[in-house]
Amino acid sequence: MTVQGVRVLYRDRWLLAVDKPSGLLSQPGLGPDQADSLISRVQAHDQAPDWRLVHRLDRDTSGVLVLAAGLEALRRTSALFSNRCVNKLYLAHVHGVLAGRGCIHNRLARLQRQPPRYGSHPEGREASTLWRVRSSAAEVTQLWLRPITGRSHQLRSHLAEIAHPIIGDPIYGDPIDGDQAAESPFSQRLRLHAIALSFCHPFTGQRLRLLSADPWSRR
Repeated sequence: MTVQGVRVLYRDRWLLAVDKPSGLLSQPGLGPDQADSLISRVQAHDQAPDWRLVHRLDRDTSGVLVLAAGLEALRRTSALFSNRCVNKLYLAHVHGVLAGRGCIHNRLARLQRQPPRYGSHPEGREASTLWRVRSSAAEVTQLWLRPITGRSHQLRSHLAEIAHPIIGDPIYGDPIDGDQAAESPFSQRLRLHAIALSFCHPFTGQRLRLLSADPWSRR
């Protein structure tokens, strides 16, 4: 099932999980050229439940995104995120070769506004990310990422700070140029994907595991 080109992963009377494509805003930005967004499409398609975003993904990040129907569902589900009761798993391709696993921890703050850029700052909010290597080849490493906190740009900033920026990131790394894109097995986009979310349903108590397919797997 799809909603205006967005694939539905799960739906009940309280929650809706969708597979957000890369390049689509989670919510409208400023100006008519940024009016198209995931929440706008969902609300235009189905106005009966009052669908609201529980969390957000950057425009160029793809994967699992959760919406709630009404204020009570939003309150309960948002509390799971703020209390760190939601397990999040991302898949990323980064520049360079990493081995094993590790944890990135710092205090993260916005360092500039346009474009928004975040980095280490003594007055920032604590941010932690666990990482583990899935595979590596040809100066590219594929990582499993598990953010413990949920700060803006956390994964992108953290990986840039350890000198392994995510491929295709125009803010924290170098976007792929034409020659590199021709040689790359990947599409020309940010290589960050929210592949899974897991939490206990705020109304039924059922354990939910919401999965999105790996967009870079060979078919």
